[in-house]
Amino acid sequence: MSGSLDAIVVGGGIAGLVVARDLGKAGRRVVLLEASERLGGEVMRHTVAGIDLDAGAESFATKTDSVATLATQIGLGSEIVAPDPRGAWIIQADGAPFPLPKTGLLGIPGTAMAKDVIDVIGTGAALRAELDSLLPGPIGAKEQKLGPLVRRRMGRAVLDKLVTPVVMGVHSAHPDTLDVDRVAPGLRAALLHQNSLARAVRELRESSAAGSAVGGIRGGVVRLVDELVADLETYGVEVRLGASVRSVDGTGVVLDGGEALSARAVVVALGGRDSALLSGERADTGVITLATLVIRAQELDTAPRGTGVLVTPGAPGIRAKALTHASIKWAWVAERAEGRHVLRLSYDSPVAEPATTDADLRQVALADASAILGAGLDPAAVDGFARVEWASPVRGAAPADGSGVVRVGGAVAGRGLAGVIADARAKAADLLEGALR
Repeated sequence: MSGSLDAIVVGGGIAGLVVARDLGKAGRRVVLLEASERLGGEVMRHTVAGIDLDAGAESFATKTDSVATLATQIGLGSEIVAPDPRGAWIIQADGAPFPLPKTGLLGIPGTAMAKDVIDVIGTGAALRAELDSLLPGPIGAKEQKLGPLVRRRMGRAVLDKLVTPVVMGVHSAHPDTLDVDRVAPGLRAALLHQNSLARAVRELRESSAAGSAVGGIRGGVVRLVDELVADLETYGVEVRLGASVRSVDGTGVVLDGGEALSARAVVVALGGRDSALLSGERADTGVITLATLVIRAQELDTAPRGTGVLVTPGAPGIRAKALTHASIKWAWVAERAEGRHVLRLSYDSPVAEPATTDADLRQVALADASAILGAGLDPAAVDGFARVEWASPVRGAAPADGSGVVRVGGAVAGRGLAGVIADARAKAADLLEGALR
């Protein structure tokens, strides 16, 4: 097969699987190359205390239907589930916990003077944020980064106390480093249209599909990988594991062992770090550490802090940036946990460096979970612990290089599943209409 390829896909994460599946389904001859010994990338499962759980992404944004459409096409449409409606909380830098305001977008309030906003940022800061409604629309609309946009329109308190903890928890990066058009598409255009950032947020929320802002898959988002891999076999896609690529251009690739493959199209489907390394660029990156605890704790049965908690940087005595109470957030997790609680805490390096032992991290995670949830959790009640580490995003990696290579994945579409899948499917469709017609 490799002698007469239509497409080579480099990278077997979710983006590579989607592209390879769509091209294979259309009858094209495709080979997928994955350097590791498994497929799925950061969408992976692990077993903790006998419970199969997502080790990476455990939800997806529902602003668009990209994930739901794919799930339906691969047989998982009836398995899409919504999270518990109790919502998340936020812990401020002074340690005070509050429910996360309901009408926001990435923490940007849709109503600055709402009580749940005032509870978090205070009356004075809310009044400053309300000035947004008096500012001309063009003010801040040219800002490319989310942080400066929010700061100019609504003030520092909204940025520091609402937007930063939400964005750090979702995107593992400070708002000052994130492109507005990537993480909040349409926000700047709505700002110009509405002459108010708050009204722009409400416009975008109203245009979104009804229901929760995120969804999941019963049994784990990792089931997307299971079904995509099954489709690759069905559609005759050749998969090579342990296939590291040395170089790539628009006509083919050279593997580490020297083997050269050529094709009519080459797709690089990598995250920021790996894409930068393949391009010969510097790939400075940190580590995102996820610590999962399965614990017996009746005091958590009432969901004291909802479905999870986002932590403002600097909160006293807390090193985690976020906690997901998975057995409250997802009914299917609660069923499998059989009365126990599943807690997942997220850390950025150097707070939880790779050198930190699992025993140390378990102790840190238990102490953080106790502080975040306001409950004294007993170390003897922990039935299971697991640690997973991912490379943190590399911003600006994989620029257009003129080589003819098609780039998909986290390096170009960001970290969210919905954006990655939508980008991968759009580019597969472009290939079928163009180079692979």
